[in-house]
Amino acid sequence: MRTIPSSELIINADGSIFHLHLKPEQLADIVILVGDPGRVAMIADYFDTKECEVSNREFLTVTGTYKGKRMTVMSTGIGIGNIDICITELDALANIDFATRQVKENFRQLTLLRLGTSGAIQQDVEVGEVVFSRTSLGFDGLISYYEGRDSVCDLELERAFEEHTSWYSKLPAPYFVDAHRDLFELFKDTTREGITIAAPGFYAPQGRWVRIAPHDMKLNEKIESFRFGERRITNFEMEGSALAGLAALLGHRAATICTIIAQRVAKNACTDYKPFVRRMVEMALDKLASL
Repeated sequence: MRTIPSSELIINADGSIFHLHLKPEQLADIVILVGDPGRVAMIADYFDTKECEVSNREFLTVTGTYKGKRMTVMSTGIGIGNIDICITELDALANIDFATRQVKENFRQLTLLRLGTSGAIQQDVEVGEVVFSRTSLGFDGLISYYEGRDSVCDLELERAFEEHTSWYSKLPAPYFVDAHRDLFELFKDTTREGITIAAPGFYAPQGRWVRIAPHDMKLNEKIESFRFGERRITNFEMEGSALAGLAALLGHRAATICTIIAQRVAKNACTDYKPFVRRMVEMALDKLASL
């Protein structure tokens, strides 16, 4: 059995994992992931009890209970790179023995739900709606750094998308990964199903133009018009593909749900979106408590 070197899995002197500063016993099986550290406090305010609060850099974590169900809520900050850190370290907390630095004999499956905000790329997806990313489309390329990439990706959907968009060969190859079926079934009656793009940036990777033009000025139009049977791409965000891909490779249940706060086709946005987010959070907490 492989013993993981200290350079590959860094454990702090207090027994916590390097970036998250969490100890294994502080992690619940249900983990809610949000980008904004401020949103952690908002969600934790719904908890009946709180057993710990841990903070390091942009990673703020609270573990407690909601309606008797133990949960962890954690902020990831913005972007794919942070998701790579969070999911890898959460899995290590659950499935690596820190004393021996070896994989535990009994696998512990986590349920990972990202609650985020997003911009719609279809005219009929309205601000305030909640979209469940049944499939995440990654523009980031992260999953291709890991062994087994093709085993969790929809290769047929990949090929169709690359052909439709005349995908620029110098960009990372796009990839499509499904949310866990259990979570789709749990949330299908309270959300709109979609395919969600996770972009590696907020500006050009999502077709925005301030002073430097995107390489393909027509890419968003191609994305909007893409169809795969009756399926279409509904919205943009920045983290879901890495979450879906890494969780699938590691054997965890994961999904992304986003509140729409901008309409990219109509070119308008809502800055007072907190009531929409709060409604999404309340719905998600009640659903997770039923697991």
